[in-house]
Amino acid sequence: MTLESSKILGGVGALLMVINPFLGGYTGVYAGALGLVGLILVLIALKGLSDHYNEGGIFNNGLYGVILMIIGGVVFVATIVVTAVSFLSAIGIEISTLWSDPTALSGINWQEVVNFDILWPHIATILGSLVVLFVFVVVAAIFLRRSLTILSEKTGVGLFGTTGLIMLIGAVLTIIGVGLILLWVALILLTVAFFSIKIQPAQPPESTPP
Repeated sequence: MTLESSKILGGVGALLMVINPFLGGYTGVYAGALGLVGLILVLIALKGLSDHYNEGGIFNNGLYGVILMIIGGVVFVATIVVTAVSFLSAIGIEISTLWSDPTALSGINWQEVVNFDILWPHIATILGSLVVLFVFVVVAAIFLRRSLTILSEKTGVGLFGTTGLIMLIGAVLTIIGVGLILLWVALILLTVAFFSIKIQPAQPPESTPP
């Protein structure tokens, strides 16, 4: 893979992730697929750049960061699903019942069946899963920053380093919600950074004297 192709793939991939949040209301599940395609393109670009500069840390740290984000998301979603099933079971509703009769929830007197003793264990589980997700996101951002810092040094594009820093700050601030905006801004900067990579013109072959 050439430096130019890595530059284009990285820029396009980052751009897809930038516009992804705005497509949810129009394309539904396809918006999530678009973001996934963007992420894959960025990883391919990092691999290409890693090979070009002979620096494994560019791709390895980026890959570790992405894997940690995926693991954190899967753990969080799985915990939410298990907690929901457990809560329904605690109030006397089985999942099989909902499959056969989706209106079963509408006939429940929630004030009678739901109390603090039932709610608290499930709320505590959800809060715990949020803490776990937060830790995964922050650690993932640390790896991604390492990747982008190395990339900044190798390409001479300082914006990669700035992107990594904003990404880490955004990950830390996700605990108050503001971080999500910073993470989106970081993706914009990542797009610009990829397209700012300078391609050195090929040197003409030296002519041999007659």
